[in-house]
Amino acid sequence: MRSFKLKAIVALLTLTLGQVVLAQDRTPTGRLLPPSQFRVPASDAVDHVNLLIGNGGIAPSFTGGMIPSTGPPFAMTRWVAQTRVNYVSRTPYNITELTPTIHGFQATRQPAIWMGESASVALVPGVSQSGDFAEVMSAGKMDFDGRGLRFVGGAEQRGGEIISSGFYGVELEDGLGGSVLVEQSSTSRVGHLRFTFKLAPNVTSTTTPYILIDAVRQSIQAHDPTNITFPVGSVSIIQPQNEICGSSNERQDSIITPNSIKEPASHFKGFFCARFDVPLNSTGIMSNKTMLDGQMDTEGSQLAAFAMFQKPENNATKSNLVVNVRIGTSFISVDQARRNIDLEIPDVPQNADASAGPVQGTLEATAAATRAQWAEKLDRIQIKGASDENLEVFYTAVAHGLTYPSEQHENGSYYSAYDNQVHEGDSYTGYSIWDTYRAAWAWTILFAPERVAGMVSSTLQDFKEGGWLPMWKNIVETNIMVGTHADSLIGEAFRKGVTGFDRDLAWEAVWKDATVPPIADLDTVYSDRQENVDFEVRAGLSSVYGDPNKGWVADDIHSESGSRTLDYAYDDYAVYVAAKAMGKPDNVTSFLLNRSQRSPFTLYNNDTGFMEARNANGSLAGPDNGWTEGDKWIYSFDVVHDIPQLIQHRGGNVSFVQSLEAHFNGGHNQHTNEPSHHIPYLYSLAGAALRTQERVREIALVNYNNTPQGLSGNEDCGQMSAWYIFSAMGFYPVNPVSGEYVVGTPFFDEMIIDWPQAAPNSTQSAPKQLTIKSSGATQKQYVKSLTVNGERINAPVLLHEQIVDGGEIVFEMSDQVQEWGNNPDVLQSLQE
Repeated sequence: MRSFKLKAIVALLTLTLGQVVLAQDRTPTGRLLPPSQFRVPASDAVDHVNLLIGNGGIAPSFTGGMIPSTGPPFAMTRWVAQTRVNYVSRTPYNITELTPTIHGFQATRQPAIWMGESASVALVPGVSQSGDFAEVMSAGKMDFDGRGLRFVGGAEQRGGEIISSGFYGVELEDGLGGSVLVEQSSTSRVGHLRFTFKLAPNVTSTTTPYILIDAVRQSIQAHDPTNITFPVGSVSIIQPQNEICGSSNERQDSIITPNSIKEPASHFKGFFCARFDVPLNSTGIMSNKTMLDGQMDTEGSQLAAFAMFQKPENNATKSNLVVNVRIGTSFISVDQARRNIDLEIPDVPQNADASAGPVQGTLEATAAATRAQWAEKLDRIQIKGASDENLEVFYTAVAHGLTYPSEQHENGSYYSAYDNQVHEGDSYTGYSIWDTYRAAWAWTILFAPERVAGMVSSTLQDFKEGGWLPMWKNIVETNIMVGTHADSLIGEAFRKGVTGFDRDLAWEAVWKDATVPPIADLDTVYSDRQENVDFEVRAGLSSVYGDPNKGWVADDIHSESGSRTLDYAYDDYAVYVAAKAMGKPDNVTSFLLNRSQRSPFTLYNNDTGFMEARNANGSLAGPDNGWTEGDKWIYSFDVVHDIPQLIQHRGGNVSFVQSLEAHFNGGHNQHTNEPSHHIPYLYSLAGAALRTQERVREIALVNYNNTPQGLSGNEDCGQMSAWYIFSAMGFYPVNPVSGEYVVGTPFFDEMIIDWPQAAPNSTQSAPKQLTIKSSGATQKQYVKSLTVNGERINAPVLLHEQIVDGGEIVFEMSDQVQEWGNNPDVLQSLQE
């Protein structure tokens, strides 16, 4: 893929807090590791997570769109250093930023690069020469650009920047000859930042450190930086408690909220409460960049608050001023934000004893708790035969997959913007379901089963409160992408034995998707990010798609009609799986199965051998019309639930494999986007396993590495990484709702996975350890034989139970093409 490597830091910075060395250790690939006090518990797997993978580059479609944020798995709020303002298509941190500055430390809920931020808040350190904040304002340091602080050591040394899942550290110039050391960690709902102001020896008596809280920022909607909006909120200074609290109603995706929930969703607010461990003696509030003299609280737009701190005595024992800030976040209230601090990062106890380990309430304890959550997951996977670069790619992929969706609940309750009410239960947001249903959800079921029932229940709560299952939920539904693939999430949960959710309600929800058209279906195009429309769901269901004699979405009525037709067919199959699990009558199951098998091939053009969208009258719409982030080449292989019929339409195995060859050899496969992800595995289903083995290795090599350009396309909430994880294991869920995995080729000599326990209320048997042995796989890509617990597997398909129930999968590898998985006629055609 790209040969660019992140330039290694030439000189090792030694940052000190008193006499404590902050950073010395590096990974074998050259990354700075956190200091020893922030690497508790020890975990080689966590140390291999490289959060810069997929962060660099100039175009968001080709960079992964990931940020180096701190926070535990599925965190409600993540914390990240700001190198730029974020909005739709622009993340808050990018390693390739030309100006070597940090502009603050932001609480972000932007779930993916193409989605918007919600209720951002940021902490910004600085030093005033006069001790008067009016001087800070007049110097332009209220503005995003003006408040930036340069890295100590410039772009080469980047202030000794340390990036890890549980700890971030950097040292910044304060502009007056000194520096500010910023150390950061966070829990799911509470950020923990420690600012060490190291003032220059020759500063004046008026020189004063400060922290600015950017409470309600000027926001940018959509992906147009000229489209400025002014969200409103509040800010309050509570001096007796040393707190600054507030709220913001910023929700950059509000312009695409479905009409029927637009009013309740407009009441959304994100709340925060920042608690300082030093007295707030000198404070102030600004509104629209104007100082509000004497006020301790206000409401309005562009709100900020600040606290100035007494300069320490300039002697050997008091040369640094240290300020700890714990900042709780909430969707419910300021009081809940306070409670989240008390629950997740309680105060340091009096007479605390540090001899037994990190002391409660300290930054070291916060980082240790967060790191422990990552270690509990990542340490479950042991890999043999991988380079350090391979390990970074793999463990980072697992970390990415455990980031989404994010928690929206707080201590047993959650705020729903669908109905503007607080409910009991767990809730999640940030579902990029069009992407994640393909493999990321399958990985979550395997590797985070304790979360799955709550995630399914969350979609059902959205259904109860908003009327429909989510498609792309970011706080509420946004109508992004096409298809009702929550049907797949639920159908797969049924198939794989997940319990702990309301099965009857789940059936009601997916049956509605399959049978009830959206409001004004015949009059709404539902173009990408179309405003002022209602829930999109299965647009076109009331027209020819629902006609038993036809079965396509009309291109002259709806956007992306070809993709919708194929997606709806798969979703019908997912609902069919749920119907079978629920014991629904034959007329229901046969209706769903028949439509799922018939509809895709209403698009099949026998003259060209490609899928092609149709208009309402049945006429062909043209080969290039109607596709979502793909084209006729890619979508002509998108019938994942009925590959045998697709092969038959293409003339049988030999002809089908030839069409795959034309697809790949012609450069039509685009792994940067999800509709291509399953295609290399189709070779195996047509008797050409050797080509799957070759193509998968090639795709992995070209599209994944351990640099900031290490993801060739958007991560899309873990789907890019899920493809790599499954492919490295040696199989992939082409039709995820079926419970089948198509065999490819494992990447490493051995993987041992200790599957987590399912949720406490699950009736599933406890998962066991799975060992995947594939000696020589790092050099050999062809499979000679495959056994599961000693039983020979002759067809290139594994079942979910053969994986989740543990045991031993053994691949016998070879550096030469083998008979296993290859049809002789297909093999001969490939050799001709």
